[in-house]
Amino acid sequence: MADALVYRAEGAAVVHGTALYGFTVTPWQLPATYPPFAALLFVPAALVPLPVLKAAFCVGNVALLALLAVLSRRFAGTQVRTEAGAGASWPRFGFVALATACGLWLEPVFQTLLFGQVNLALACLVLWDLSRPAGALGKGVAVGIAAGIKITPLFFVLHLLVRGQRREAVAALAGFGATVGAGALVLPYATVEFYTRRLFETGRVGKAWIVDNQSLQGATARLLHTAEPGAGWAVAAAAVGAFGLWTARRADERTALLVTAFTALLVSPISWSHHWVWCVPLIVVLVAEGRTRTAAVVALVFTARSLWLVPHAGDLDLQLPLWQQPLASPYALVGLAVLGGAARRTLRRTARGTACGREAAAREHRAARERGGPSARAAGGCRAQPSARSSSASMIR
Repeated sequence: MADALVYRAEGAAVVHGTALYGFTVTPWQLPATYPPFAALLFVPAALVPLPVLKAAFCVGNVALLALLAVLSRRFAGTQVRTEAGAGASWPRFGFVALATACGLWLEPVFQTLLFGQVNLALACLVLWDLSRPAGALGKGVAVGIAAGIKITPLFFVLHLLVRGQRREAVAALAGFGATVGAGALVLPYATVEFYTRRLFETGRVGKAWIVDNQSLQGATARLLHTAEPGAGWAVAAAAVGAFGLWTARRADERTALLVTAFTALLVSPISWSHHWVWCVPLIVVLVAEGRTRTAAVVALVFTARSLWLVPHAGDLDLQLPLWQQPLASPYALVGLAVLGGAARRTLRRTARGTACGREAAAREHRAARERGGPSARAAGGCRAQPSARSSSASMIR
């Protein structure tokens, strides 16, 4: 639980008034990398014995996994469909128990417990907040709070903007601003230091080219055999970010949220493997839509641990042959597949709607010409648009 030890040291820095970004702990010399607001939340970690802290992180993360399963089930809908299409309702307790037990085998979840990380808590905050109806009281604030703990959730503000939820985007920025203000009130120097300097020190977080990093930057660095991919990954990240937001703007609400989550993981300079806990709601959505085979493939990718099977000691990550590159960057490939499948589905739905509108207009025109005057639009003829329940399943088909 190396990260839990860093959190403990951050809390101790607040308690004792020492430099928040001046220490390193653990044999790996890990520094503090989160905003000062996170350090305030970690104060209790510094006040309990280490065995108690580790037990709390272990039990807490298992409970958060169960909560994420519940939120994912609500997000996906309460009906669980079979491959043949017949619906059957799962008892809540049975679903949560099964999802939690199976979820522990997913590498991002297991790594979250192993490191004592907070990824499951952040995913729960964001999923709970953004799966609520538009206009819900305080929607967006939890996203801002999550960003105050770990900056990456700020990407979901762009999601709210492209979805036309400007009030919720403002609420998210207000929530984030409140975390900055709270940090500045207690740790003014550390707040200035973080947002003017530490935030931009990507190397402080770790080596971007190692297999642990499943973002586009990590995949590009390994593919090009260079620790500094430079403009190559920046251009790719900008293109993928724009493409992801374009897709999220046009997709249904459920697909859009998953697309944004995986886009954020792809374009972030560093997305450690344990950041990819969004695989949990993705798998639950696929199962709920009856795409059990696709869900099984996704679950296999996130349990196979192929990134740890390729040579990665020292700088061997940068010497991998071409055939090992997919094994070293499996999560980035899943993320790209999610975006590509969602865009394909969205374009097909748009084209079908356009063709349907033209067909209806032609029928109305013919009816008017035959009757010598205006006519009501003919009924039928166009197939109904796919429901939200069937849309996300095509994301990675």
